[in-house]
Amino acid sequence: MQLDVGIAFFLLGVIATLVRADIKFPKGLYQSLTLFLMIAIGLKGGVALAEHASWNLISQSIYVILLGLLLPLIAFPVLYFIGEFKRYDAASIAAHYGSVSVGTYAVAVGFLEAQNIAYEAYIPLFVVLLEMPAIAIGIALARMKKTTKDSSENSQQTNDKYKLLHEVFFNQGMVLMVGGLLIGLVAGDRIERVTPFFFDLFNGILALFLLEMGMMAARRLDDIKRLGSFMLAFGVGMPMVGGLLGCFLGLAIGLSPGGAILLAVLGASASYIAVPAAMRVALPQANHSLSISSSLGITFPFNVLIGIPTFAVITQWITG
Repeated sequence: MQLDVGIAFFLLGVIATLVRADIKFPKGLYQSLTLFLMIAIGLKGGVALAEHASWNLISQSIYVILLGLLLPLIAFPVLYFIGEFKRYDAASIAAHYGSVSVGTYAVAVGFLEAQNIAYEAYIPLFVVLLEMPAIAIGIALARMKKTTKDSSENSQQTNDKYKLLHEVFFNQGMVLMVGGLLIGLVAGDRIERVTPFFFDLFNGILALFLLEMGMMAARRLDDIKRLGSFMLAFGVGMPMVGGLLGCFLGLAIGLSPGGAILLAVLGASASYIAVPAAMRVALPQANHSLSISSSLGITFPFNVLIGIPTFAVITQWITG
């Protein structure tokens, strides 16, 4: 049995940290790798969108947005009523699990390509669409009706709304992926000028990204211990629920088995880039370390090591 190269690099990062190997990425490299993956995913989606745009894609996109609205509504009552988290904390965590992880999606793409499993190349559009709904639902779940006492409070609330809208619509992931989509959509044959960098080097850059992610996940082991058994169960159980919903939805709206696997991975992933930034603006009262520790320390490793192969097996079993 061969081990996927991306997973191998992730495990290398985990082991290197656990044995206290002195491996240090150059400052800013992780951010650069993240930016590269966002642009590359957007470009690939834009090229595919130019080739496969259809009315059917519009209906598929609507269903995907509904999935993004549903996931935090599933997560919130579990966290609030069973986990007994404060309302702000439950809403913030739910928003993370309703949104998507670009890194997890990139790993899933690498996995499918290594397994020679075909998929719809326009699915990066769904990555973009799933960024926003969960943020809106999370804020709605957290906010209570308040009466303001003076104009200064109203002014502050207005400023907060502008900051929030900016984080939701103009965060780095949204700008780079949407920008990449548009460039890939309109560039035509001229996209070949950048394909050697953004397309051919994708798997190599992904390997470096996963090496760093493995080290980051291992560094959060102490945080995971502090979260307790409930968050550990939630960090594994919620991805399985979201993944199965994504898989069934993908097959129901006519995606190929590979496309359904990717939608399952999107449903199972939890954001650790775009949503944290938005939640810090919208819900400053929330304990944001809970969300990051869970999404990055529990759910990301689970999806990389277990979730993605499991969703592939389940989807292929369903489709025969």
